[in-house]
Amino acid sequence: MAGIAAAVASILATSLDVWDLPTEAKVGVTVLAALLVGLLTWATAGGRAEKPAAGDGPSWRPPDQWPPVSAHFTGRTESLAELRRVFAGHQRSRGRDEDNSPLVVSVYGRGGVGKSMLIARFGHEVADRFPDGRLYADLRGAVEAPIQPEEVLIGFLRALGVRLTTDPGGPAELRKLWLTWTKGKRILIGLDNAQDGDQVKDLIPAEPGCAVMVTSRQPLFLLNTYDKQLSVFSEAQGVELLARLAGDDRVAADLESAQEIVRMCDHLPLAISICGGRLATRENWTLRELADRLRDERRRLDHLELARRLDKSVRASLQLSYDDCTGLQRRLLRLLSLLTAPDVPGWVAGELLGASELDGADQLEALIDTQLAECSGIDFSGVMRYRLHDLVRIFAHELAVSDEDDDHRRAAIERVLSGYRRRAETAAMARWPQDWGRSGRNADPATTTVAQASAADWLNAERLTVVAMINQARALEMWDLAWGLGRAFCSLCHSLRAYWSDWRTVAEIVCEAAAHMDDRRALGIALLDRAAVSGGQGSHAVARADAERALEIFTDLGESWWSARAMRAVGMALFSDGNLDPGQGYLLAAITAFKGEEDRWWSARTQRNLAELRLAQRRPEQARKLLEDALEVFKHDRNRYSEAQTLRAYGEVLGATARALHAQGETRAAAEDFTRAGFSLDRAAETFRLRGELWEEARCLRAAGEVGNPADGLRELTYIRRATEMLAALGDSWGVARSELSAGRAHSRLGRTREARESLERAVHAFEELGDRWWMARSLRYLGEAHLEAGDHAAAVSPLRQAQDIYRSLGNQAGMGRTLELLRRVGE
Repeated sequence: MAGIAAAVASILATSLDVWDLPTEAKVGVTVLAALLVGLLTWATAGGRAEKPAAGDGPSWRPPDQWPPVSAHFTGRTESLAELRRVFAGHQRSRGRDEDNSPLVVSVYGRGGVGKSMLIARFGHEVADRFPDGRLYADLRGAVEAPIQPEEVLIGFLRALGVRLTTDPGGPAELRKLWLTWTKGKRILIGLDNAQDGDQVKDLIPAEPGCAVMVTSRQPLFLLNTYDKQLSVFSEAQGVELLARLAGDDRVAADLESAQEIVRMCDHLPLAISICGGRLATRENWTLRELADRLRDERRRLDHLELARRLDKSVRASLQLSYDDCTGLQRRLLRLLSLLTAPDVPGWVAGELLGASELDGADQLEALIDTQLAECSGIDFSGVMRYRLHDLVRIFAHELAVSDEDDDHRRAAIERVLSGYRRRAETAAMARWPQDWGRSGRNADPATTTVAQASAADWLNAERLTVVAMINQARALEMWDLAWGLGRAFCSLCHSLRAYWSDWRTVAEIVCEAAAHMDDRRALGIALLDRAAVSGGQGSHAVARADAERALEIFTDLGESWWSARAMRAVGMALFSDGNLDPGQGYLLAAITAFKGEEDRWWSARTQRNLAELRLAQRRPEQARKLLEDALEVFKHDRNRYSEAQTLRAYGEVLGATARALHAQGETRAAAEDFTRAGFSLDRAAETFRLRGELWEEARCLRAAGEVGNPADGLRELTYIRRATEMLAALGDSWGVARSELSAGRAHSRLGRTREARESLERAVHAFEELGDRWWMARSLRYLGEAHLEAGDHAAAVSPLRQAQDIYRSLGNQAGMGRTLELLRRVGE
């Protein structure tokens, strides 16, 4: 047909020269020839244009390149639901003409986390929404030679049936063709393993009916994108995947080992799949055997590899992310793996690299972008913390051992330990400056309160990391750093009365470090720190031995201030163990020594301790005078913390005085002192509550519950219960035992004999386990007294005789006298 039209056009054009025609006829012939040429051009142009091979013919089918769904796909219910909401929202926006851009969903996360499987699964679910086809390309962004966008465009255009010329043009021309041939279409496009946003942006069509799903190991920062970071599995999801691969019955038979395998796989789906594959092909292996193999970190990555392919090897997957890093980032990753801490703040990166804090933080953020590190959250002090995934840490540690020499590794760790020591000492000195040298200086109360609260937040945030660093310093025999960091940690724990188990462990390391340093002064300080935690946990004999040894050391060294500290520690250990008379001698000597050192704070604090001893000796007037003197010092020095502690002791003295007056029948005077005691204790508790000092607040509440005001029995019991809960939360086992004794006394005053006996019996057992014989004797004495008040004289005999035996062994005459009075009442 085209040939006939061309011939006719040629004849007409020739006839103009052959025949002499009128002007009107020539015009008509010329127009007819032009029409024929146009027809010829239109007919032949289709063979050169890019268009679908079959147009809308019945033989053409929409392309479907979507990968299949894994038979073992599991555990992404929430992620699928989230994607459904996103797609549904976009569809609603299009229906209201509110969105004229295509939906772009970016799923990023660690290698092996299951990004590709997720989009493959979801792509099949929404296939019916895209009748014009589903296109898919692996961009290979994680390898050395990622696919160029123009290669992908050529493949996509050909899949849509576009006939391209030998030279389709450059990226710009291909982009125009792509926009043309996707216009008015509804196509789902999958772009897997993208390297960065530049590799993806030209592949996004302009048609709002299209949708693009992209996966990558790092955020792509594309415009108009819904970003989804895919996390690792939960433990339950990991166990479910393992069961699908290894067999439900096999996993159900040893669920504990299955959970351990999932944990050692860092909850990473790729690693769990490899373990499931190993179990599936080794029916003679038990889950416990595989768990035992994985427990050896030196060979764990070997067991998590079936072949040197990305989908079969955790090591190969990690190597790709590692290779994508700069040299400095790789070094930081290797050095981070050397630290045994669970997580670290950003400044640690700078110390490891020997660079500034800002430069180190920038490199750390880059590791997060590559999914080799992660933010573990913001801590109590408001600082962002970072960690390595467990399998990344093992991988990086392998490289650190092979690529970093021992001197460089040790120097990097030493810089971090030194940084932690500086920060720990700064926090400890802010929290309790009197623990670090002679006091007596005045400070602004507002500034002091803020500094002390910040120090407490720092310890709460850094506790686990600091303990790990102290243990690492010990393992590497960096004794000076172990002592310095450990000493600051003990000071913080002592001031907060918190983290008793960690405090005890670190105090032992500090003593060990001092011995290795061959530094007697350091050893003496370490012994006092250990005495403090031992005494706080009820091991008063152990505390006394350490304090006496410290006193001997400081006396030999001529360290008069530290000698006074040791005297006080010996006195408190004796007092707490029921040896009141010897204890008061050491406390009196310590007060004299502190006054000689012109240390007002320690002198007043020791006076408060002596007042508590005087109260135990039933000498409340002397106790009252000592406390009033101490209060004057703390008020003058504007030390609100110590003032509140002294108010608590003052309230206890007033309560004892009120009880004595009430017993003598002087009810009006007793009522006045009961009121004053409650007021003093309320003030102290409120001060500590506002400062967030839980341990001190709990002590005030317990003391308020021990006042013994007949008109306030139920309220006092409530105070004690609140104190018990707070102390239990703080891990203060001795404090809980002491509160059980207080509860027994409160129940007894309310006439609740059974509850009183139960609480006192718990106190007896608790103090026995703690090895605190004096408080055990007191609990037994109160238990006997509760039986007496209930009229059960026979039941009172055994606990009273046990108490008398303990008092006799301790040489506690006051305790023996009180117990003897009760035994006499039994015989009446």
